[in-house]
Amino acid sequence: MTEAAASDRLRVARNGTAPATTAGPDADAELTALGTPLRPFRFAAAGEGNKQEGGARKFVQTAQTAEEYGFDTFVVPDHLGDQIGPIAALGALTQATERIRLGTSVLANGFRHPVVLAKDLATIDVLSKGRLEVGIGAGWKQDEFVAAGLPYESPGVRLAKLDETLSILDVLLRGQECTFEGKYYQVHGVKGTPRPRQGPRPPICTGGGGPKMLRLAAKHADIISVVPVTTKNGKGLLSGITLEKTIEKVNLIKEAAGERFADIELNWAITAIVITDDREKTAEMALSAIDRGLHPDLEVDVKLSVEEILASPYVAIGTFEEIAEQIRQVRQLTSMSYVGVFPTQMDAFAPIIPLLRGE
Repeated sequence: MTEAAASDRLRVARNGTAPATTAGPDADAELTALGTPLRPFRFAAAGEGNKQEGGARKFVQTAQTAEEYGFDTFVVPDHLGDQIGPIAALGALTQATERIRLGTSVLANGFRHPVVLAKDLATIDVLSKGRLEVGIGAGWKQDEFVAAGLPYESPGVRLAKLDETLSILDVLLRGQECTFEGKYYQVHGVKGTPRPRQGPRPPICTGGGGPKMLRLAAKHADIISVVPVTTKNGKGLLSGITLEKTIEKVNLIKEAAGERFADIELNWAITAIVITDDREKTAEMALSAIDRGLHPDLEVDVKLSVEEILASPYVAIGTFEEIAEQIRQVRQLTSMSYVGVFPTQMDAFAPIIPLLRGE
């Protein structure tokens, strides 16, 4: 699909020709542009417990605030730098929160053996009374692996290891006995204990931006995170944030998943939220800042228009109502319905949740 075609579809949805929202008992009859039923929105906040967020002591309070705001899930990343340990942190949150689901976004597979990880995850699900979402990826920050003396293999090896881990977790998190003979992991009759509260097992989330990672996710995951492509040094490609590229990734997932696609929930994280009464002027200022190199985490490989920035799923600019409508259009055009925000964006996004709740 060309960018112009994607923009045309966006205009169609805004004009009301295609359904843009869903609510009530007839929701299943409304379809996305990809021909799948609209899923209800869900919302995830995140916290790292780093110095910028107030450290480990304030971490629990951040999760409790997310619960009060109405976020559905609170997730913790997995890095060896300035942040808390995700497994221990989720253990604390099982007792410090009541309703909000708890997850990892995402665990680095190379940091832990899958059998040991399954034990910890099952324990968290039991202690939380069935609120766990398991986010896991191949691990991508090479400097962390090197600093810790852990092997950082080629992308192909890391993906193959993740493939085996997901197969092992699928069995153990069902409370079943696992015997597995893989190239990288061998498991000989280990029983998954404790048995998680959720059945058949806690949902598993993985994802990425490249075709191989997305196909692997389509094979295993209940939730797939669709993320922009990054460079080898971890910078995001500006071209990867467009609506066009996002639709291409979702189409790849749909093809790889086959009949299973309808059962997969698609997630994305909004990386920038700007509340303003003038969307176009703010978008122009953002593009100017990008051109001047003021966003060091971005690699500028294309020149985007104001329309392309405003249509991007990963950038939210406007009033609360305008951002809510933008998110509706993203769901309509991509099937993505599970919205994530970064720790520093939680307060700004909170007023948007009531505008979309129940749709």
